[in-house]
Amino acid sequence: MVAKTWNVGVVGYGLSAKIFHIPFITAVPDFKLYAIVQRTPKPDDDAEKDFPGVKGYRSADDLVKDAEVDVVVITTAPDSHYALTKLALDAGKHVVVEKPFVPTYKEAEELVALAEKQNKLLAVYQNRRFDADYLTLSKLIKNGSLGRVVEYETHFDRHRPEAPVNSTSWKTKVIPASGAIYDLGTHLLDQAVHLFGLPQRVTAFIGSQREINPTGLEDSFTALLHYDNGLMVTAKAAVVSPEENQLRFWVRGDKGSFKKYHLDIQENQLRAGVRPGDSGYGLEPSDRYGVLTTIKDGKPSSETVPTVEGPTYVEYYRKLARALGGENVIPASGAEASQVIRLIELAKESSKLRKTLDLQKNEEKLGLKPTRIDSIEIPEALTPKRPSPDFPGFRASQSRAT
Repeated sequence: MVAKTWNVGVVGYGLSAKIFHIPFITAVPDFKLYAIVQRTPKPDDDAEKDFPGVKGYRSADDLVKDAEVDVVVITTAPDSHYALTKLALDAGKHVVVEKPFVPTYKEAEELVALAEKQNKLLAVYQNRRFDADYLTLSKLIKNGSLGRVVEYETHFDRHRPEAPVNSTSWKTKVIPASGAIYDLGTHLLDQAVHLFGLPQRVTAFIGSQREINPTGLEDSFTALLHYDNGLMVTAKAAVVSPEENQLRFWVRGDKGSFKKYHLDIQENQLRAGVRPGDSGYGLEPSDRYGVLTTIKDGKPSSETVPTVEGPTYVEYYRKLARALGGENVIPASGAEASQVIRLIELAKESSKLRKTLDLQKNEEKLGLKPTRIDSIEIPEALTPKRPSPDFPGFRASQSRAT
């Protein structure tokens, strides 16, 4: 039996489509880049010229009417994700949505239910599950090198104390699902939940570190995920961090710790024009490797740990192809992404109220029945619960939680 080739229609032709989706769609033989929606082509920015033979549409409404389209990939700003995802699902298409999934947990659950009703695959583009540093850390946790993990710090810090000027990106505008916790936090929280499952409580502080912030954009956050087994996850993104090497991971267990600087190399390579299959793509240089410290003969002993040669972001679309073919291997399901949005909303509420919030009590209060997800959980630990700390260095946002 001949394997099916899935026709893909991409909605949007900005950075996300050009850098994070089309190179990987075209790298997987199971997919054909069939159509692109670009509302206003320009002489120097025209999808039909860049990809001769690919159909061009001016609206998503026209795209989803095309019976030849199997999969719709939505790469537009997050405030449009709910409407466009619903449009595609109603039209009987499989859907991949850029992160952040949608602004609210209510919208996320509605789309998950609609996809199930339509018997269509709904995935969210959590490509950083395939960061090589994250895969290296995951390997160390799963093979027991760190022992019982009690603290997991995950950072996306940068030194950008001045607000962007004349930026047209949604990431710099105050719209639904904007701000650091939706933009960067989506990745950090997804990775943590993917490793450890959902926490029992959340404490967060969301606001601005910039001295001058005319738009009020929430440019920074710290979120603590409390687990009943004693694990504490700290997810953090900062814009005031004058470091030569930015911390990425610091994870501590009773047998060892792992510390890693620098972000995964793939994004910078993609922006520089390197593509999947090019020499060196996704391979981290040795001067960026992390350090594993373990106790030997009663003393700390450190060694450099080579970053794994991961499957790269191509693996997202490979897994997607297998899922479309009937395997239960969705690379990041809508149901999983819904839980990340649930955590973000709880974090925003925690920041507004300045208190730790309990997931179960919160969902009971709101009458929610969250979608169950599969995740990898660490063994039960006996570490005592920690008090919730204060968070100096931020100016709190006064905006209401979503």
